[in-house]
Amino acid sequence: MQRVKAVLKEWVPPLAIAIILSLLIQTYVAQAVKVPSGSMEPNININDRLVMEKMLKFTDFGHGDIVVFNHAAENKDEVRYVKRLIGLPGDTIEVKEGILYRNGEKVDEPYLKAKMNYSFERITVPDNKYFFLGDNRNNSYDAHLWPNRYVDKSELVGKVLFRFYPFNHVGPL
Repeated sequence: MQRVKAVLKEWVPPLAIAIILSLLIQTYVAQAVKVPSGSMEPNININDRLVMEKMLKFTDFGHGDIVVFNHAAENKDEVRYVKRLIGLPGDTIEVKEGILYRNGEKVDEPYLKAKMNYSFERITVPDNKYFFLGDNRNNSYDAHLWPNRYVDKSELVGKVLFRFYPFNHVGPL
């Protein structure tokens, strides 16, 4: 009995601390995410595992960042998405003849595998809102199709840092 108590006394505190630290890190610092759809193919595939930074107060979002966010489109339940950030607050976005323009200038998008097969009129991203598109533009359910095409700042969950699975594609994104 004394031996059991000694083992418990030695192992329980470090295990409890490890569990608490793990929960704190996952809740506030970084979290693993499983990609649910092919909307970011070929750059990110279904079932890829990503690490996202969750410290939003210290995160600067920029054009081209891959971001995880929650968004309710069309009276559906809120869904978690992984998409590329195309428009920041105040940006004008337009797609003409399959080419993306931001603030009147053509955007170079070497990560796309196919030209967009749609167009839409110039829009201006409102304050505290963001505009996202998937890299698989012609097969992505994203802001070009959503009735509410803007994602509120409060819906942002984190910025993707790197892929850790599959192991043959580990690296930053």
